[in-house]
Amino acid sequence: MEIIVLLKRVPATESMIGVAGDGKSIKTDDLKWVVNPYDEFAVEEALRIKQELGGTVTVLSMGTDKAVESIRTALAMGADKGILINDPAALNCDSLGTARALAAAIKTVPYDLIIAGMRAVDEDNYQVGPAVAEYLDIPHISMVIKEEISDGKITCHRTVEGGTFVVEASLPALFTTQRGLNEPRYASLPGIMKAKKKPLEIKTLKDIGLNTEDVVKPRTRIVGMRFPPERAAGKIIEGESAGAKAATLVKILTEEARVL
Repeated sequence: MEIIVLLKRVPATESMIGVAGDGKSIKTDDLKWVVNPYDEFAVEEALRIKQELGGTVTVLSMGTDKAVESIRTALAMGADKGILINDPAALNCDSLGTARALAAAIKTVPYDLIIAGMRAVDEDNYQVGPAVAEYLDIPHISMVIKEEISDGKITCHRTVEGGTFVVEASLPALFTTQRGLNEPRYASLPGIMKAKKKPLEIKTLKDIGLNTEDVVKPRTRIVGMRFPPERAAGKIIEGESAGAKAATLVKILTEEARVL
């Protein structure tokens, strides 16, 4: 089983995010960067499938030199090799441009299964995984919480509002991960040491058969970023009894807030 995991480097969720001077991007100087949490589920599930069925796990990412650290984290967890698409021309592409580049890279290697996080916690676009499947013309199953592989097919349980769907597809296929699929392992010290010696290829757009124009013509653009307006401070209602406080609250909701 040849498995490819799509991985993205994102700001840690506890980081304090600030808007950069251009008003269209975030400040990155003091941010802590980590593997996208949903991609950690993807790496873990790939390793479990490999343990059961054999094969290899390849981690694929697109970004700058600093993305190597995130790929090494996945290698330390147990993945076999990594591929990084690192091209200055691709730094400002949108989700569809990213998907096109990833799909082009995947076409250069053998694969039976592709696993990706259902979303990246930085931009929340939910687009890259499904778009990669579309570019490769293979089935895509989203938000998977359980999967089984048998006889060249994959059966997935995927979450929907109010329930669960069970979906079957022929391999090769791509599925995206949802919370509850597994509990990602920590990288052990031996794993971290081994990761330094595992193969990691750096590719440009030219190496994967793409021109700059293929990925840098975004269909979406960021017009501006701003924080939501600050909320007014809360009000403490005073009163000699619960009844008095309730009466004051009703008066405020009626006359000031005008919600009653």
